[in-house]
Amino acid sequence: MDNEKELLSQLKSVQTQEKAFRELISLYKERLYWHIRKIVISHDDTDDVLQNTFIKIYKNINNFKGESKLYSWMYRIATNEAITLLNKNAKHSKITSEEVQNHTINNLKADVYFEGNEIQLKLQQAIATLPQKQQLVFNMKYFDNIKYKDMSEVLETSEGALKSSYHIAVKKIETYLTTN
Repeated sequence: MDNEKELLSQLKSVQTQEKAFRELISLYKERLYWHIRKIVISHDDTDDVLQNTFIKIYKNINNFKGESKLYSWMYRIATNEAITLLNKNAKHSKITSEEVQNHTINNLKADVYFEGNEIQLKLQQAIATLPQKQQLVFNMKYFDNIKYKDMSEVLETSEGALKSSYHIAVKKIETYLTTN
């Protein structure tokens, strides 16, 4: 990960920060977009959260200590920003964040940016029935193939707890798909 150390060094230097930040965006924009999109579902909300994520990264890069991978730190920021948006939307609508997500899933068919078929829509509905933490773990493992070690840095949870959450999530999704 010498490239990451070099990029981090450039991000923290006033002379190279702007160019390095553009490179950082180029490297991680798409992966972070899809990570956020799996949490908030809506394309427009995802764009807002992604923008907020990069603003936070830019403002706080000098506080990054390097105790985890830069990628893990950015994923943690993106995850927290996405959850914050869900909670804010729920509070604004005076409903739970789960109800916000179910409403969003139900509107997914009408979303011009959703390119999935009926099976993918059914999977998204099944994922939406999971508690938030299980959703995160399932999405990160199933769709992004993130290792439990890296996931534990992002979610600040033990690998064992994450493996258990994933196993339970898979069972719940299987049950949902076979009974609905």
